[in-house]
Amino acid sequence: MKLAHLSARMAAPIAALVVAGLTATACAPESSDNSGGKDEKSGTLRVWLFQEVANAPKEKVVDGVVTAFEKSHKGTKVDVQYIPVETRAEKIKAAFNDPKSAPDLIEYGNTDTAGYVKDGGLADLTEEFTDWNESKDTDPTAKQSVTVDGKIYGAPYFVGVRALYYRTDIFDELGLDVPKTQSELISTAKEIRQAKPELYGLAVGGAYTYGAMPFIWSNGGEIAQGKGGSYASAIDTAQAQKGIKAYTSLFGDDNCPAAKCAGMGGNDTVTAFASGKAGMAIGGDFSHAAIEAGKVKGKYAVVPLPGVKSGEIAPAFAGGNNLGVLNSTSHRTLAVDLMEQLAAKKTQGALFDAMGFLPTFTDVRQDVAKREPFVEPFVQTLGAGAKFVPASAAWSQIDASLVLPTMFQEIVSGRKDVVAASKDAAKKMDAAFSSAG
Repeated sequence: MKLAHLSARMAAPIAALVVAGLTATACAPESSDNSGGKDEKSGTLRVWLFQEVANAPKEKVVDGVVTAFEKSHKGTKVDVQYIPVETRAEKIKAAFNDPKSAPDLIEYGNTDTAGYVKDGGLADLTEEFTDWNESKDTDPTAKQSVTVDGKIYGAPYFVGVRALYYRTDIFDELGLDVPKTQSELISTAKEIRQAKPELYGLAVGGAYTYGAMPFIWSNGGEIAQGKGGSYASAIDTAQAQKGIKAYTSLFGDDNCPAAKCAGMGGNDTVTAFASGKAGMAIGGDFSHAAIEAGKVKGKYAVVPLPGVKSGEIAPAFAGGNNLGVLNSTSHRTLAVDLMEQLAAKKTQGALFDAMGFLPTFTDVRQDVAKREPFVEPFVQTLGAGAKFVPASAAWSQIDASLVLPTMFQEIVSGRKDVVAASKDAAKKMDAAFSSAG
């Protein structure tokens, strides 16, 4: 791996995400401060972090930070709860509306930034982030993921991208070549299923939006396009429909039965692969720890997800998570301090070692890539040009109301064809974009 080029290779494609421009599409609202002006320097800090497939390694890292924090802040206790990613939207929205039961600090997906800011839920931390001595080494696009209308609403926690995990032992046994095109991926998945009907060829999920997007993007489709300062859905274009058809063709008795797979999300597909129930899966760099802890340890490899043509890499969703302080906190100084400790270089390095999370600091990322070769397929994927969801407050609504999972599930269940389901999804998306302004 040429380390001198690592930062550029990762930063350049992610910079493409900035075209979406959180700063261009959302203006910070007149956020109400529900804390009553309090900034207590002791008491209990409540923290909500996301529950991972294999959460114990993450908990160990977080516990170490919390223990050190409590020792250095007398009279302060930290209560950490791990919440399901799939139900985060309703739980966090409820917290915004009920400050008394709300946490002080949350982990949130980078796709949720604009929506949470519009809701008035996140505190403006521009001054604190700028003064934080480690922030100068933050990847510019990671910083962009916490920025709305020039103001900073948190600290980047990690960046994530997905690639293709496959069983080397099964491929060797069946004499299979690693797929080099999307059509080869689909046919290989079905070949595995036919030879080993107890396995999914490629584990897919009807609720796995970010696993499906590369199929749409690699076929020339888009989720949405900018229109008059807002967005309009593009999920029902001919190119997008071609990608939807390719993805949904993987649901069936010849690969991943709809009755079992239609309701599966990303964590479910990773769990299936890690437990030895699938020949392939689309998983993230952040899935590495869970898979290493599973039955397939030593029997798998990872390559970029292939595109439509041989040699192409399917555009992946460039995700990641951030940490933010709620506007309603009555412990702002403490919450910001803990946020910086949880997002610090030392912690991000430890989270990489524990979970495989890619750091958001360019220098830390170079260091971990030097130590761990498994990062390479994910670096290659980022280098090929990753993509992002519409940088609109509407995306949180679209995501939370399961517009795209509903579309996939309608198709794989046979209730609607690709054209009808995608047109219905487009109407729902456009209504959300219109309401978001």
